[in-house]
Amino acid sequence: MKNYILKNNTLIIFILLLFVSSILSDSFLTITNISNLLRQVAPIGLVSIGMFLVILTGGIDLSVGSILAFIGVVFALLSYEVYYPVALLLSIIFGILCGVISGYLVAYQYIASFIATLAMMTIVRGGGFLLSKGAPITVGEHSSSILTLANGTFLGIPYSAIILFVSFGIVYVLLKYHVYGRKVIALGSNEEAVRLSGINVKQIKMSVYVLAALLTTIAALLMVGRTGVGTPNVGVGMELDAIAAVVIGGASLSGGKGTVFHTLLGVFILGMIGNIMNLLDVTSYLQQLIKGVIIILAVIFQKR
Repeated sequence: MKNYILKNNTLIIFILLLFVSSILSDSFLTITNISNLLRQVAPIGLVSIGMFLVILTGGIDLSVGSILAFIGVVFALLSYEVYYPVALLLSIIFGILCGVISGYLVAYQYIASFIATLAMMTIVRGGGFLLSKGAPITVGEHSSSILTLANGTFLGIPYSAIILFVSFGIVYVLLKYHVYGRKVIALGSNEEAVRLSGINVKQIKMSVYVLAALLTTIAALLMVGRTGVGTPNVGVGMELDAIAAVVIGGASLSGGKGTVFHTLLGVFILGMIGNIMNLLDVTSYLQQLIKGVIIILAVIFQKR
């Protein structure tokens, strides 16, 4: 029983929070609120999965929030020039390119991930403001289908949540059953041993930043579809929320430890905290304070 608790403490936190939230508000477990909660956590969930992959190798990516804003602006601008599929494709290419640059700086130029992604964060955030001139850009009629994708449902489940769960499933299979996942975990555990075994450490290390950027790009497209606008101000602090979700999920910031399932639970724990406080009409300033305290308590519980 003790071993089970140690291995599943994130799940226990999730269940306890679910139980407490349902008691605090009668509206929490309604279909409308659950659907709204799934839409809210989908973007940060995708970003957190990407962050988890980076942290698993012992790195960190501070650029994800800025990439999200940048891609949102890029897609909104492209929506006036080209049709929906082309705008989607070009936005994804731009997002992947951001990950390639960050990964190249970390893996091939041996720049600390904190510094490399901090620089990328500044560059793409500035690029978003430059392209949009600091103003929100409404999505053009050519790409209005993105609104249906981000706000529609299938059998009552939001499409955005389905995209999140599919992405989670793919990453879960990669890490659990594919040789690539074993290499990523091994890299975070002992990089020198992986290098001596003949594995191309640089390629593996670079790939996680590319995957993180790709997942962030998908999150950006969902956010643009949900709001109908691309704005350079969005995503501020999202990288910190993603890191918090990964840490609450029990992953080690030094790399090599953690599961994507527990990271997803960490995302929903953060999402439920914000959701229940909104239902209880807690002010945004107090929400930040309470969320910080809960994160600290959750991490202490994880360590114990």
